[in-house]
Amino acid sequence: MHELSMTTQIIQKILEEAKRHGAKKVTEVHVVIGKITYLGVDQVHFAYKILVEDTIMKDSKLFIEEKDGVIECDSCGYKGAIPLEEDSVYHLIIPTLQCPKCKKTVKIIEGKECTIKSITMVKGEEK
Repeated sequence: MHELSMTTQIIQKILEEAKRHGAKKVTEVHVVIGKITYLGVDQVHFAYKILVEDTIMKDSKLFIEEKDGVIECDSCGYKGAIPLEEDSVYHLIIPTLQCPKCKKTVKIIEGKECTIKSITMVKGEEK
């Protein structure tokens, strides 16, 4: 369950940023998660709710935007969606790292990220 460790890291970074800005409350968090991370969105929401309970993030809203994977082929220049292949033995659909045009190996250029996009916080009163 890597969702717990990833969500813990996200919260730690947000709390560091909130402290740096003198925030007394975090109300919203927007995160972008690439589909190739295989992080379960429901599991991230669940872990988030538990982990923020005793922090200034309690009752904050978590918004998750999922980002599709994109590959690029250095051989033919293809750039696009990751081809999926059905594994008939295990009845799974798996991504391939093979160019759909020239069949060469490709590199993943999007879809592996887990990024904090924005944080809405309430700062302490200034004097």
